[in-house]
Amino acid sequence: MIDPAAVADRDPAAAIVDLNGETMGTMWHVRLAAPRGFDATTVRGAIDVRLDGIVAEMSHWEPASLLSRFNRAAAGQWCALPPDFATVMAQGLAIAGITDGAFDPTIGSVVDLWGFGPRPVAAPPTSAEIEAALARSGWRRLAFEAGTRRLRQPGGLSLDLSGIAKGHAVDAVADLLQTRGIRHTLVEIGGELAGHGLRPDGEPWWVDLEAPPGADIPPLRIALHGLSVATSGNYRRGDHTIDPRTGRAATSGVIAASVIHSSALFADAWATALTVLGPAKGAALASRMGIAARIVTHDDAGVRETMTAPLAAMLAD
Repeated sequence: MIDPAAVADRDPAAAIVDLNGETMGTMWHVRLAAPRGFDATTVRGAIDVRLDGIVAEMSHWEPASLLSRFNRAAAGQWCALPPDFATVMAQGLAIAGITDGAFDPTIGSVVDLWGFGPRPVAAPPTSAEIEAALARSGWRRLAFEAGTRRLRQPGGLSLDLSGIAKGHAVDAVADLLQTRGIRHTLVEIGGELAGHGLRPDGEPWWVDLEAPPGADIPPLRIALHGLSVATSGNYRRGDHTIDPRTGRAATSGVIAASVIHSSALFADAWATALTVLGPAKGAALASRMGIAARIVTHDDAGVRETMTAPLAAMLAD
């Protein structure tokens, strides 16, 4: 539903402004309806500062990040987390529990083994190496105190938040703009998007979910008005999605999973989980959880599209 407050606040004469920059090994983009007194340089600088702070906390690639320091911490050591990191951990662990580990923020050791981390590898890991890395991993090994925002290193465990931190960053930038009185925005980081308010012409922020190459599936057009969308898939970068339960590439046949939700963080993590779970288990679980999602798979029968019941209901409306 269109928010009446957004309609009342819309300025038909506002100019649409595009801002962009680099973060998390990709690009960030913001499209906004500029309010009176808008200063692009100031806003761009504030976005960069906000994103740099998230990278300093949760980057798996930066040796000095808080995440990297936690990964090197001694067994039994407790780490105090700032609010951003604590939010991501709380949500990540909750989704890990709901998906029975199809999403798991603790598989940094496995990610590194396959060369998807900061250090390249010369050859695929052996079965023994994978089993050893899995033994050091596992969300159940973590102790997290939400009230005090403390996380305990059980020993040898390596966090990797690449499947959720980018979505949180999208939410963080959108919230930053809202606090600055910039209420009509479309935020994108590496393909994850969040839209708020309306365009000056009164239209919502329309985005198309593309179909993977060769798939005879029409694009899905979404009005991002208080909504976010995230997509996980293997058709762009190959089999880079790891099944945390096996330590190997996901074999569900999913080539793209897209999730629509009010939170980009939530959508980001669930898109990864659905890629691992596959169309049957993933769609069933997402439907029970009220999650709108499209799952595209490829098997011997060709390319198929599965929509969860909540997404089908959205389209019917």
